[in-house]
Amino acid sequence: MDKDRRFNILMIDPEIIDDKNWILYAARYYNNPSCYDVKEFLEDIKRLKYVKKACTRYESTGELKEHTLRLVLNHIVILNNVFGPFVLSRLVFLRLSKQLYFVKPFMVYLDIWPDEVRNIEKRNLLYTDKITMDKNIIEFLRKI
Repeated sequence: MDKDRRFNILMIDPEIIDDKNWILYAARYYNNPSCYDVKEFLEDIKRLKYVKKACTRYESTGELKEHTLRLVLNHIVILNNVFGPFVLSRLVFLRLSKQLYFVKPFMVYLDIWPDEVRNIEKRNLLYTDKITMDKNIIEFLRKI
C-alpha cells in the first residue's frame, strides 16, 4: 500500500475509543497551553460529567433553568477549545450516548456537530442526522 493511501485511511478510520481507553485518547488530544498538571486536565474531563448531570436533572424534573443551560453551553465551549470539534464529538458520543438529544442543540448552535462519527466502541460509523433535538433547548438557544 502506498504512503498516501495509508495516510487517507488513517484520517478516515481513526482509532476505536471505548470505556477502557477514552481517558488516554482524551489526554493525547488535549490542547491547553495553560495546563500545568493532571488536575487541570481532569477538571476539564469532569465537564462531560457536569453536562450529563444537567441532562439527568432535566429528565427527572422536566424543568430547564436558564443558568443551567448557560453553564452547559459554557462547558461545551471550553471542551471544544481544549479538544477541538472532532475529538469532542467522539467523546460526547461515547460518554453521553443517551443524552445526545440534549447535547446536539448546543453543538449545532456552536456549529461543531458532525455529520458522522466513526469507531465508537464496536460501532464503525454513526450518522448523526437521525438524532432528535430537544425543542425547549432549541427555543432557549434562539433567544441568545
